[in-house]
Amino acid sequence: DIPGMMARLKKVAEEEELPLGDRKMTYNSRRAQELSKWAESKGVGPAYHDALFRAYFAHGTNIAKMPELVLLAESLGLDGVEAKQVLEQRTFKEAVDADWQRSREQRVSAVPTFFMGGRNLVGAQSYAVLEKFVQEGNTAKRS
Repeated sequence: DIPGMMARLKKVAEEEELPLGDRKMTYNSRRAQELSKWAESKGVGPAYHDALFRAYFAHGTNIAKMPELVLLAESLGLDGVEAKQVLEQRTFKEAVDADWQRSREQRVSAVPTFFMGGRNLVGAQSYAVLEKFVQEGNTAKRS
């Protein structure tokens, strides 16, 4: 039930004051992930993640396109020429490959996925469900 899921997602986004537009396309985020590693190395990882979220989920930006990612980097005060080189040379390819490998090994199938006490919890959950997961994880840890 995709329409129902999207309605719930929009409701939660509104409650959390997160911008969420009506996305018409899903774009490959691989380049954005590689540029994320570079932004993190420049000390602006959280700002990059926020800007990327807004670009993709609020404005429907095609984050698979290099020029869009370069503009995003420049909007954060990063060097656009360097950003383009990082993307063209695939500087952070291996780091992102390692992230994906780790995800496969941990059997991450969706985001978010939470881990605690040898268990995992997949998908957007209510506060009550998250609280119970943490409490049960802490109890298991003490046993």
